[in-house]
Amino acid sequence: MTDANESVSYRYAMTDPEFAKWLEAMNAEMQSMRENQVWDLVDLPPNSKIVGSKWVFKKKIDMDGNLHTFKARLVAKGFTQTHWVDYDETFSPVPMIKSIRILFAIAAYYDYEIWQMDVKIAFLKWTLGRRCLYGSA
Repeated sequence: MTDANESVSYRYAMTDPEFAKWLEAMNAEMQSMRENQVWDLVDLPPNSKIVGSKWVFKKKIDMDGNLHTFKARLVAKGFTQTHWVDYDETFSPVPMIKSIRILFAIAAYYDYEIWQMDVKIAFLKWTLGRRCLYGSA
């Protein structure tokens, strides 16, 4: 569910009265990508196309409904790729429900505590062409 006041695009985020918080979230995302060396700068191979990117913005709220965090993520537009033309494999780190049930059963049997956590930064390593870094978004 989306908050009615939530920014959904870069243009809206930059015109939001709280744009400074969105800008801070964007800077944190870019800093994390730099620190974790998320991409390598390479020349674009012949007959290749660049996968574009866009910013996605979310306001995170706590259990009481209070605004907790502004999050900005730079995401690839993977939907522009064609299977077997631009890529041949995909990976999705999603656990099977059976695995989760087994972990719960083990935790219950041994009386372990189960903790929920929020992953602040999750990323994949990208290989970007030079034109992607200098082109318009």
